[in-house]
Amino acid sequence: MKVYKTEEIRNIALIGNAGSGKTTLAEAMLFEGGVINRKGEVTAKNTVSDYTEIEQDYGNSVFSTLLYTEYNGKKINILDTPGMDDLCGNVVSSLHVTALSLITINSTTGVEAGTEAAGRQAEHADTPLIFVFNQLDHDNSNFESALDQCKATFGNKVTVIQYPVDAGPSFSAIIDVLKMKMYKYGADGKKPEILDIPDSEKEKAAELHNELVEMAAENEEALMELYFDKGTLSEDEMRKGIKLGMLERGLFPVFCTGAKNNIGVGRLMEFITNISPAPNEKALTEIVSGKKVKMDASEPASIFVYKTSVESHVGEITYFKVMSGTITEGLDLINTTTGNKERLSQVFVSAGKNREKVDKLVAGDLGCTVKLKDTKYNQTLSAKEADVKFAEIVFPEPRHTVAMKAANDSDDEKVSEVLNKIKYEDPTYIIEYSKELKQLLVHGQGEYHMNILKWYFDHVYKIEVNFLTPKIPYRETITKAAQADYRHKKQSGGAGQFGEVHMIIEPYTEGSEPKKMFKFGDKEQKLAIRDVQEHELPWGGKLVFVNSIVGGSIDARFLPAILKGIMEKMEEGPLTGSYARDIRVYIYDGKMHPVDSNEISFKLAGRNAFSMAFKNAGAKILEPIYDLEVWTPSDRMGDVMSDLQGRRAMIMGMGSEKGLEKITAKVPLKEMNKYTTSLSSITGGRGVFRMAYDGYEKVPADVQDELLKAYAKEQEEE
Repeated sequence: MKVYKTEEIRNIALIGNAGSGKTTLAEAMLFEGGVINRKGEVTAKNTVSDYTEIEQDYGNSVFSTLLYTEYNGKKINILDTPGMDDLCGNVVSSLHVTALSLITINSTTGVEAGTEAAGRQAEHADTPLIFVFNQLDHDNSNFESALDQCKATFGNKVTVIQYPVDAGPSFSAIIDVLKMKMYKYGADGKKPEILDIPDSEKEKAAELHNELVEMAAENEEALMELYFDKGTLSEDEMRKGIKLGMLERGLFPVFCTGAKNNIGVGRLMEFITNISPAPNEKALTEIVSGKKVKMDASEPASIFVYKTSVESHVGEITYFKVMSGTITEGLDLINTTTGNKERLSQVFVSAGKNREKVDKLVAGDLGCTVKLKDTKYNQTLSAKEADVKFAEIVFPEPRHTVAMKAANDSDDEKVSEVLNKIKYEDPTYIIEYSKELKQLLVHGQGEYHMNILKWYFDHVYKIEVNFLTPKIPYRETITKAAQADYRHKKQSGGAGQFGEVHMIIEPYTEGSEPKKMFKFGDKEQKLAIRDVQEHELPWGGKLVFVNSIVGGSIDARFLPAILKGIMEKMEEGPLTGSYARDIRVYIYDGKMHPVDSNEISFKLAGRNAFSMAFKNAGAKILEPIYDLEVWTPSDRMGDVMSDLQGRRAMIMGMGSEKGLEKITAKVPLKEMNKYTTSLSSITGGRGVFRMAYDGYEKVPADVQDELLKAYAKEQEEE
């Protein structure tokens, strides 16, 4: 294969709603470029892109797939991405290493939830866009309606370069208002006839051409002056203006295709090779450490790993972008995260599962290698003289959580091993074992995302697993002061155990000072404050331990044991076994035995005295509260609000943002189980949300009663 220079490379991502034809378009581009001689179909399960078993099972893309094609003396690297929003991590990583996005739009359905999500991801990545109106040869195709929706969603930056003639089953011609020609396609899908625009379309084409000229001229002062002088621009001048507009995300060209029949694909590829940015025309990914490098073949070599995957009979495959220099077979590089040396024993270009070995790749190109020792996604491999490290891909925060448990306890270790493998292939799975909840938690993007995980356990690893509702990390605290005494005494021949502890507990608030007197009924208890210890708790809040012992009733050497006993009970609160927090404990009296007193005796006495006092101190359960932001179409606002109120949410504010209504609220975590699915159902997939931990608040009385009963039942069963 020819070695392409940086300026001869184009890196593009195909993004958009599921079912909009991304994979079919990719197949047509490979066919048009001669990489394949026969096009596959998604329904026939024989496309180059969707080659894995799960993709063929599901009938759509699950991973981003690296492909390439050659056209017009240029190499086009294509990342075909999934359209389901649950799989957005693949889109984010693809946008990180490409310089152009093609958003495919199904012309029968127009702008869909996945179209909007893809647009948001591209905006966040600051990536130029082309809108490809696909499936114009289908029944019910409506280009004008889809275009109106696109402009309503993405603004007047959406600029027509092509429009179809007779969209529908008889679709075979496209008017190109940049070239001012009509492209007429035959039934064989071969090269089109390039004809003059028919009289019936001249007025419309001229109007759209003038709009395009104006949009192109706006992107440079010199072009604007030319436009004012001549009243128009030449094709080359328009190309320059369009390219500048695309790079600034001020112009989003519209192209038309019927990818299944190869209509419009070659002209789209011609535009990509002529006008879209080369890798070195988009800002280099931020360098976070090491020497500065440029995206140039003469610089020291460096690559950024954006994806790792595992295939049977191949092993681990590492996908990378050449950030600088030239990569050759046998090259040694340093992993700037681990400091270890890695050898690129082989270098490949990739068209799905078909990989072609090459001698070298230059800056800006995308490729893959195999059998690296310990390099994963988001890591940089660099020549020693550069020692450069590039900014990592920032993946979206999880939106959905399940607890996972092997059906057979003996498989628990295998489940953990599998999850550790899978999280490297899809970093949007976050795996956590919660010691507090005693559950293995898997955080992801939604139920569809979790179904894919389940598919792997069922079909690849043959391990039966169950998904459970995650427990809620409640906290326990107190609302008033209480006093308790406890004597631990045990005699069983020989040395016995004896320890007696008198304590008072009260709620702790930040900045409050210990008290010197309490009154319980008619009895007053005065305290002498001798020592105060504040302990920050790992789970939040504080335990303040106050030594008020006078007269040596308890030896100072036993106080750490009392504290240990209290801390043990704080870790397993008396109400529901949840962590306790924000409590001040005063140890003011007790008794010792000259022979039988020891640390274990005082630990048990302190633990039990604390438990008794806690239950008399107005004990309350606290629940985690989250700040919630929801964006929804205006016509679904009422339904979203009603749903939130049913989840005990407190609405904090409302407003508008980027064409959507925004609701801010505070909501208990307990009520947010499967909210991703619910919001998607209410809003037709268009609603999005973001959650962030805010703090703990007391649960309502009815919820507390329910939790106490559930815990009591659980204890009985055990």
